[in-house]
Amino acid sequence: MKFLIIIPAHNEQENIRFTLQSLQNQTFQDFSCVIVNDGSTDKTRQIVEEFTENDEKFKLKNLELSEHQPGAKVVRTFNKGLEIIDLEGYEVICKFDADIIFPEDYLQRIAQLYLQQPHVGMASGLVRISPKPLQVDKAFDFKDEEQNWIFENLSSKNHVRGPIKSYRRTCFRDMGGLRTVLGWDNIDVMLAQKHGWEVRTIKDLWVKHLRPTAFKYKKQKAEKLGEYFYNIGLNFPLAALSSAKSAWKNKSPAEFFGTMKSFLKQKAERSLTRAEVRYIRNLRWRQMFKIK
Repeated sequence: MKFLIIIPAHNEQENIRFTLQSLQNQTFQDFSCVIVNDGSTDKTRQIVEEFTENDEKFKLKNLELSEHQPGAKVVRTFNKGLEIIDLEGYEVICKFDADIIFPEDYLQRIAQLYLQQPHVGMASGLVRISPKPLQVDKAFDFKDEEQNWIFENLSSKNHVRGPIKSYRRTCFRDMGGLRTVLGWDNIDVMLAQKHGWEVRTIKDLWVKHLRPTAFKYKKQKAEKLGEYFYNIGLNFPLAALSSAKSAWKNKSPAEFFGTMKSFLKQKAERSLTRAEVRYIRNLRWRQMFKIK
């Protein structure tokens, strides 16, 4: 079972060496890694070139700096990496961030899951963060006796997070790849399920996230949430209920109106087919009323 790992990177000189070193340290070595340098202006390119010169598993693709668009940018960069590789030689496709440290057995355990569970189409471990600066001498130590690393509580422990996505190739193709929109990392899960694939996380397998995913657009939260609801295909009633649920949770009536205003102003053509939209709407209704 061979893995293709694609790492989009922009100005990651502080972190990417740790990421690539942790991949070099893997007990499972049947992989190729493409780092897509999206116009970095720091030393990211030079650091990656050191790895490509000394290890044929690593390849570098340099791009001009792309336009910043939440969600869409990282997927477009990822897709540029796909363009230079023949996927027929790989059974698992990974989209990893450039600020992750993996334990030595990470790829081995993901491979075992795919081999043992043929219905699993997406898989990962969990993402942990630390409130303290990284201790360089313990960067690759996952014993964590002092419990410095805590679960990054942005979603359920059953959700395959954006920084450590992996897909069985057949599942990836069934989904039609990744959508270049805000919300791509939830759309992929729903589309995998639409095609009958199971999504799994290994709860006792975790990675270190060096740059925590704080909500970068906190002041624009309602605006981005409305855009997300539109991108995943929600209609007005579902968007209103979902907005109300989020606003109630956050005790913010203003959030509800901001989210719906954003949702109603979206005019772009959706990246989903009618069948995909229909599936997602039905799924959301079932989730809303906990119908199984």
